[in-house]
Amino acid sequence: MKTFARFASLLLAITLFAAASYPQYTWSPELQVKLKGLGSPEISPDGRKVVYTVNEAVMTADKSEFITHLWMANTDGSDNRQITFGDKSATNPKWSPDGSMIAFTSNRKDNRNQIYVLRMTGGEAEQITDGKGAVASFEWSPDGRSFAFTMTDPQTDEEEKNGKARNDFRWVDENVKLARLYLTPLAADAAGKREVKKIGDVGRHVSSFDWSPDGKRIAFAHVKSPVVDFWPTSDISVVDVASGSVSVLAATEAAEASPMFSPNGNFIAASVSDLPVRWAQSNRIAVYPAGGGSPRKMAASFDGQPNLLAWHQDSSGILFTEARGTGTALYDANIDSGTIQMMDNQDAVISSPFAGKDGWYAFVKQTSDSPPEVFVGRQDVMEARRVSNANAEYAKYTVPRTEVVKWKSKDGREIEGLLTYPMGYTPGTKVPLILNIHGGPAGVFNRSYVGGRGAYPLASFAAKGYAVLRPNPRGSSGYGVEFRRANIRDWGGMDYEDLMTGVDHVIAMGVADANRLGVMGWSYGGYMTSMIITKTDRFKAASAGAPVTNLMSFNGTADIPSFIPDYFESEFWDDPAVYSKHSAMFNIKNARTPTLIQHGENDIRVPISQGYELYVALKRRGVPTRMIVLPRQPHGIQEPRLQIATMHSNLDWFEKYIK
Repeated sequence: MKTFARFASLLLAITLFAAASYPQYTWSPELQVKLKGLGSPEISPDGRKVVYTVNEAVMTADKSEFITHLWMANTDGSDNRQITFGDKSATNPKWSPDGSMIAFTSNRKDNRNQIYVLRMTGGEAEQITDGKGAVASFEWSPDGRSFAFTMTDPQTDEEEKNGKARNDFRWVDENVKLARLYLTPLAADAAGKREVKKIGDVGRHVSSFDWSPDGKRIAFAHVKSPVVDFWPTSDISVVDVASGSVSVLAATEAAEASPMFSPNGNFIAASVSDLPVRWAQSNRIAVYPAGGGSPRKMAASFDGQPNLLAWHQDSSGILFTEARGTGTALYDANIDSGTIQMMDNQDAVISSPFAGKDGWYAFVKQTSDSPPEVFVGRQDVMEARRVSNANAEYAKYTVPRTEVVKWKSKDGREIEGLLTYPMGYTPGTKVPLILNIHGGPAGVFNRSYVGGRGAYPLASFAAKGYAVLRPNPRGSSGYGVEFRRANIRDWGGMDYEDLMTGVDHVIAMGVADANRLGVMGWSYGGYMTSMIITKTDRFKAASAGAPVTNLMSFNGTADIPSFIPDYFESEFWDDPAVYSKHSAMFNIKNARTPTLIQHGENDIRVPISQGYELYVALKRRGVPTRMIVLPRQPHGIQEPRLQIATMHSNLDWFEKYIK
């Protein structure tokens, strides 16, 4: 499962799933939210079948949620069918080593994720675990006789009692629930029970793990706390399955994560951060002797954010992907020389790649004009076949044209972005333009399908006659480490200029009408939107989603209190001037742009108080503004009806003020 040889050649031969010659149908938020998400493809050990997940919106009189189920097809694309059903999700499918079973996780009982096994001989899925906590991740043992899994600490009996008595106060940062590593057998005993054994407990939160090929050891990464702010504390240990003894593999000031045993069992690859550990991080691949010792670090990759995929079957190297511009690039790291070679650079988004032992590969692919689907292939044939048809309906819809555009910023730095044209655009026609800003700031706009879900329905905007510009300003991933860190202590500075010169470029192209401009963005995109309305009046309307509006108050209320001090290289009490200079709330007297604010009520990444600060200030200043509160939602919108409402509110807002 961890061989990935010649994956580049395979990608080069992907059969495109495009829809260029079909008649135009009307795009709408209701249509876009129905796009199905695909993931987790895994090919059976004999290479005959592939299992994958399909996630889709379910909206009934009393339900609005996205539900995931398992699908299976032959690797030749035939017999494509759903294999799990019901109103609870089934996720994370994994074939047993002998191919006779598929294990997966589901919350079908008590809304707690547990492990289930579906036998290929038929019958209902068998529940394997039944813990009071939820299973976070799992892996078959190499012999297929047991599972290793992580499970979050459940409430104690005392905590449950206090909850019922409404005596459930809590101390901040104390008694945090951790995910710990467990073992359980596949087969039940005579009484129908399975022993659950905790192993490798080091009093820390287990974030990922990997079995050794012989099943005798498990390497696992762990952090001080599951709170995301503690990711720099990640270390790696190895536990002996039989004895339970734990040895430290990597525990330094760097963040070591994502351990992966080599097929021969001699090495463990991991992702290791450079020092100092930064949120605008730079990581390298390191290879450790499995028995312990100093690591061998690979050369620095182009973007400094390698996503480890798989070892070569002969344990000679490691393949990984990175964002590169608006696409996905594949690289090969040779462990002897430490050198890195780019194998392929796709003008597409490749996700969830899987490598089988016998030359079989699977992945999910999408482009700007083709929806996500599962592809499989063999390295010896060098051709990938689309095996899923989850989004076949979208072939009848004409997709608006999207192209890569480049321009020079104010200081001469080259900036890249994606420009989506209005449906049926006539060259030379000046149209309203929406500037769409991504989150992060270390996010990136890539060539994902424009007819997909989200707060900002690109295809629906195009159907209404808008062009949409999605820039990747400095601070974005996909353009190298220096580019990603080029906005340190300068949010709303030169990144703002990158955005404005991008708008100027589309105007100079003769596409955008300078008098009909709008701006929108979520998270950091919301931050930039709130800053933009304090710096210029050129936009007729703005939409700020989950915006960071006050760096000082954000620093004390978000779940990532180290984030802003890292980017601004100071605490606000030491450098209040720079915090206020780069916060919309301290410059709000300049804002005049009609502004829509959208925020999840349960957002802990960007607390809803950030949105309220902007709303109250704009209202008191007499600026036209509305705020939509999304109940139950965290930082992203997880319910389809609320996604639809958000999309419509954006469309309506710009229709009111721009057209």
